Amino acid sequence: MEPSLHQLIGDFVSSDSSRQVSLAALVRARIPSMPVRLDVLDLGCGGGRSQDFFRQLRPEAEWTGVDVESSPEVDARRRSDGRFVTFDGIHLPFEDGSFDLVYSNQVLEHVRHPEALLAEVRRVLRPNGRFLGSTSHLEPYHSLSYTCFSPWGFTVLLRGAGLKPLRLHPGIDGLTLILRRLLGRPRFMSRYFRVESPLNTLLEWTGRLGRRSVAERNLSKLQYCGQFRFEAEVASGDATTGAPGDGA
Repeated sequence: MEPSLHQLIGDFVSSDSSRQVSLAALVRARIPSMPVRLDVLDLGCGGGRSQDFFRQLRPEAEWTGVDVESSPEVDARRRSDGRFVTFDGIHLPFEDGSFDLVYSNQVLEHVRHPEALLAEVRRVLRPNGRFLGSTSHLEPYHSLSYTCFSPWGFTVLLRGAGLKPLRLHPGIDGLTLILRRLLGRPRFMSRYFRVESPLNTLLEWTGRLGRRSVAERNLSKLQYCGQFRFEAEVASGDATTGAPGDGA
């Protein structure tokens, strides 16, 4: 029998709240438990906007942005008030255990070799460090994107890189993202990146009427999400063994 999504990723789905989660809210919730002097790496920093966000949360944080030499977002960068580093898209030019937090906002779908890059994320994280980010599932092509990840497939990649998945959170739903693209990205639809999107609202209320648990409602949203947020940490043991059950 085909395994259900609940069987595959149920351990990584929140049972506390079924609200659509923004990456900013996720970071705000996790920052208080992190070191006072925080070393942050923005993986795929683009224009460098996240440094303002982290300075507001932790003024003493050491922020580093890393990105490829050229991309639409990098080419549009005009600021020079942060530490910007260039890399080849795979090998991060930092020593082992350099960062407490690696942050990645809608970047991994633009990466040609995600497995290799995730292994690098694991390498540069400190033992108690966190990997917080967002990536695409059912999102149309955009800005040189290579691929999209199913929530299950992404947990397999994380574990294969020596990272332990902690939580997956639903973001904007896929149908709304597709409709937004068809309509030419109208400004009013951008609010659904921050608040519950239409299909997520429908899934929430049908789940409540069906007396489905919080985790079950989150699973429904993850199945149809356009984007999802993730939390991971460095796994204990050998990082090269991969995820259990990944073989044939």
